[in-house]
Amino acid sequence: MSDNDLTAARRAKLQEGRSRGNAYPNAFRPNGSAGALQQEHASADPSALEAMNRTVSVAGRVMARRSFGQASFLVLQDSTGRIQAYLRKDRLPADDFESARAVDVGDIVGVTGALFRTRTGELTVGAERCVPIAKCLHPLPEKWHGLTDVEIRYRRRYLDLIVNPEVAELFRQKARIIAAIRRFLGERGFIEVETPILQAIAGGAAARPFVTHHQTLDMELQLRIAPELFLKRLLVGGLERVFELGRNFRNEGMSTQHNPEFTMLEFYQAYATYEDLIALTEELVSGLAREVRGTTQLAYGEHTLELAPPWRRLDLLSATAEAAGCALSDLRSASAAAALAAKHGAALPPGGGAGAIATALFEHLVEPTLIQPTFVTGFPTEVSPLARPNDADPFLVDRFELYVAGRELANGFSELNDPDLQRERFQAQVESRRRGDEEAHPMDADYVTALEYGMPPAAGEGIGIERLTMILCGATSIRDVVLFPLLRSDRA
Repeated sequence: MSDNDLTAARRAKLQEGRSRGNAYPNAFRPNGSAGALQQEHASADPSALEAMNRTVSVAGRVMARRSFGQASFLVLQDSTGRIQAYLRKDRLPADDFESARAVDVGDIVGVTGALFRTRTGELTVGAERCVPIAKCLHPLPEKWHGLTDVEIRYRRRYLDLIVNPEVAELFRQKARIIAAIRRFLGERGFIEVETPILQAIAGGAAARPFVTHHQTLDMELQLRIAPELFLKRLLVGGLERVFELGRNFRNEGMSTQHNPEFTMLEFYQAYATYEDLIALTEELVSGLAREVRGTTQLAYGEHTLELAPPWRRLDLLSATAEAAGCALSDLRSASAAAALAAKHGAALPPGGGAGAIATALFEHLVEPTLIQPTFVTGFPTEVSPLARPNDADPFLVDRFELYVAGRELANGFSELNDPDLQRERFQAQVESRRRGDEEAHPMDADYVTALEYGMPPAAGEGIGIERLTMILCGATSIRDVVLFPLLRSDRA
């Protein structure tokens, strides 16, 4: 039968069910879950279960069905696992048996009965009631091959979750990661806050924003690209340790590493430096690995990552000079750096000076090689407009980025709290925008005004939650850790 024929047959069964009453009832209440029952009775033999005479109510989606005329077996799946149900005509009310005969794979049903173990050792509910709860009108993906088409998996995540249990487990792990982060920071005196997603000036990162319009106020607004500048306003206001877990939006290309909408952790600590956050990050990420995966050694693609600290440190200019086969001084000269970029096929940033070109060379030559956790320090001031300048070398700032498996995982720095220097930095960014860099920071005069009231010395950091989840759970595409990733329209 074609899928259309199967759907028509299922709709006919639905109509038959409607003739007997409400086809979508909401009165059945399970008192047990498949996973808990399997775990609780894992060691109980048939005689022990019979003596126990325990009656349970379970509900779930039918994932398999075997019929033998007057009896049938159903395999039910709920959010915790699977359990088998045994239905016999002589043990069920007549209406229940008729309803059960119309059950298809994919339907959601509730079963009440006593637990027993079959001759093959399968824990089973001997049904005394069987209640159809919701009809599945389309056949589930084919039993043996499952749902393997990546495009369909992402577009119809609900099907992916039904037929691929490991996908649901990945998102449970992501939830545990987020909960553990909240606990970790809360134990260290950080408070969780919420800052605006709709902003008049989207700042705090080098990215192109999404633009929208507020009708009542008749003003253009932008979806935030980062919460940074609002969180640092809170430092000015006296909240000395703050963090936010929230959505950011960047109007940029999509890849296995980029989704236009993603979750970011940002946290800020007064009277701290980027060195303090390096130590905190090692503790946080290695602790998450132990909590979520039970080990700091994680398989990722063809690599085995070791997340136990201490992690490697690398100077950006030194590593780039070695990879490019040049002198350190070449990376401080715009013309020499541009020649190196052309030689090695690195894209020149629009209107970029020596610092921006050196960073582009680093990203092209060095970044893909950083497999084990590596803190890269010594970033040029030109690409770090919100970071504190290095006291010994104003060409650089006190900043780090964390790289794992060849990609950036975190970005942190000692914060620039000099309002006059911040204004100068913003002005330089405005000039970069004029020269064609659409991702350069706009001028945010209100933020400069906030700094004029005095912001304590501080350090801040951002960690992409999806990328962190990818590392901890072994996912190689960001779409695997976003429940509903943005996709091109499938309409012709």
